Amino acid sequence: MPPDCAGRGREFLTMMAAPAPLRAEGTEAARGQEEALSAGAYQSAAGRGEEPALRTPPAGSAVVPAAGSDREGGRRRRDSAGSPGYGAAALGRGLLHCRSGSLPPPSPGAAAAVPASLSAAGAVRAEPVLPRRPRARGPAEEPCRKRKPRTEFALKEIMSSGGAEDDIPQAERKTVTDFCYLLDKSKQLFNGLRDLPQYGQKQWQSYFGRTFDVYTKLWKFQQQHRQILDNRYGLKRWQIGEIASKIGQLYYHYYLRTSETSYLNEAFSFYSAIRQRSYYSQVNKEDRPELVVKKLRYYARFIVVCLLLNKMDVVKDLVKELSDEIEDYTHRFNTEDQVEWNLVLQEVAAFIEADPVMVLNDDNTIVITSNRLSETGAPLLEQGMIVGQLALADALIIGNCNNQVKFSELTIDMFRMLQALEREPMNLASQMNKPGMQESTEKPARRENPHKYLLYKPTFSQLYTFLAASFKELPANSVLLIYLSATGVFPSGRSDSEGPYDFGGVLTNSNRDIINGDAIHKRNQSYKEMHCLHPGDLYPFTRKPLFIIVDSSNSVAYKNFTNLFGQPLVCLLSPTAYPKALQDQSQRGSLFTLFLNNPLMAFLFVSGLSSMRRGLWEKCQDYLRKINRDIAQLLTHSRSIDQSFLQFFGDEFLRLLLTRFIFCSATMRMHKIFRQETRNYPESYPQLPRDETVENPHLQKHILELASILDVRNVFLENTLDDY
Repeated sequence: MPPDCAGRGREFLTMMAAPAPLRAEGTEAARGQEEALSAGAYQSAAGRGEEPALRTPPAGSAVVPAAGSDREGGRRRRDSAGSPGYGAAALGRGLLHCRSGSLPPPSPGAAAAVPASLSAAGAVRAEPVLPRRPRARGPAEEPCRKRKPRTEFALKEIMSSGGAEDDIPQAERKTVTDFCYLLDKSKQLFNGLRDLPQYGQKQWQSYFGRTFDVYTKLWKFQQQHRQILDNRYGLKRWQIGEIASKIGQLYYHYYLRTSETSYLNEAFSFYSAIRQRSYYSQVNKEDRPELVVKKLRYYARFIVVCLLLNKMDVVKDLVKELSDEIEDYTHRFNTEDQVEWNLVLQEVAAFIEADPVMVLNDDNTIVITSNRLSETGAPLLEQGMIVGQLALADALIIGNCNNQVKFSELTIDMFRMLQALEREPMNLASQMNKPGMQESTEKPARRENPHKYLLYKPTFSQLYTFLAASFKELPANSVLLIYLSATGVFPSGRSDSEGPYDFGGVLTNSNRDIINGDAIHKRNQSYKEMHCLHPGDLYPFTRKPLFIIVDSSNSVAYKNFTNLFGQPLVCLLSPTAYPKALQDQSQRGSLFTLFLNNPLMAFLFVSGLSSMRRGLWEKCQDYLRKINRDIAQLLTHSRSIDQSFLQFFGDEFLRLLLTRFIFCSATMRMHKIFRQETRNYPESYPQLPRDETVENPHLQKHILELASILDVRNVFLENTLDDY
């Protein structure tokens, strides 16, 4: 944490009993409190049975839902047929998207931050459309219109329910007035987050800080004056849960904005506290379907956070609870969105079952494996290795594959690459309490993750906009990574030239008609495909170090790159086809991306194994780390390798991706079923020296030894060099 922000954290959700009254004299005093935070010590309560503590993010950090979020009291959304719905249909286009996604639009009166979809997916899928995107406002610090607090008339109505108006003491009247002001202000700021730019890393910082401060005051205020608010305001537990849920959303969006995985733990703490304290338990007793939808959307948000934290046991419990809630909701209100919420359950179930191999304990319970970068994950640089000093700073993760497992706006390929570009999260409170942690200024910097944009089915203009923003803000001596998981677009006819627009590329989203999943082409075949990201489209961005990963049926189109500006440039390209025995598994994610995310699981899968005991898994992981160390030595000691590979090798994330790519390529070249066609092999630009890397006898010996440990040596060729 930066030194100037070390005092901004505070105890936030310690106990439900109200301490001494807040020293706020009326509304004006409460407004004055909004501008500054009182000093307080941060103390995490996660895991102690207490409510979680809120930690204000460092200065210069923020969390912003994407444009398109519904404001409080928004109108009921209508689906594509024009019938009113309560907001489950667009769940697949709203939970997680472009680093600041959320859930589908809430029902009338629901309070939630809901981003509109970046994609034009509504044009290619039979799903209700999202509300119209709000008008662009520019990077103003406070983009939303200010709203006045509750009127005096409204306050009289609220307080009259607790007794005669003249009998209400002035102090209690002020308490309700101050609470209403803070509540309205928090809603105003929270809804204003959607108007901030979806890209760029500077415009949202101060606005997010103000939003977080107001929610801090709001929560502490309702704690301190709970009895008065219960009697005079009629404060209900679901309203308390809604405030806590929004704080969880702030932490979650902060993670999406900054890629700092530690804040996922903070979001989990708040969502978990809502569940443990049953804040939404009384919602089902009220005849208000929009309140039930709040509860359903809370479950969906909680599931996303648990998926990102690999808490699969909790996910399974939440899915069961969500299923029961959906059944009760549809039975009581006979709503039209039952199919949509059931689709949510199906997506989650398919998502958690996407891994092709299970690791089992001795009692046959499933071991949850994490694929984020650990302290011992990437091979260490040894003395004598001459590598560049470039660092991965920005990444665009783009998913546009049809019929692939997904949840919300996160395909399984995007999810796997997302985790491959993050470090293991650590508990912020435990780290801050470690001796010497606050004095150390190098530890947090060393643990920084690259900043990421998650783009699900973007149009070409959207993709180019985010790409240009990342390129503009890329620091010196830094790398921009582009990951493309998309359907291939092939050239429509033969061309006399062989330029960067003559080999096709990967598909971007469009608004064309769809029949049976195939686009209708109504254009002259002499023209290039306009809804395609061609290799030539990326040429302007090669002015800075660029690292490209293409997982597509036409990935070889990017093999025809030309390095015009002499900057480091590497393209890792997937096979364009897979053996027939493996093609049926494509819906569960690409094998190439699985190798980059979890190479041992991919190795087991191509070897025909579907489960493994934990002890053998850990033994193979240790041996795989040895293989990675040897691959690193092969690369750095090669005399004919292109210097671009070595320039990127100094970064931990890129070093791990490169070693896993070589392991993947060597494995496929030795595997019997992959030897049928050369298009079954990964490629790269620039080309790697085969005899020194992917076909090195020393590496092949290691792969055969790993196969022997697993007793699957029979699926690999013994004398591969003799076959070339």
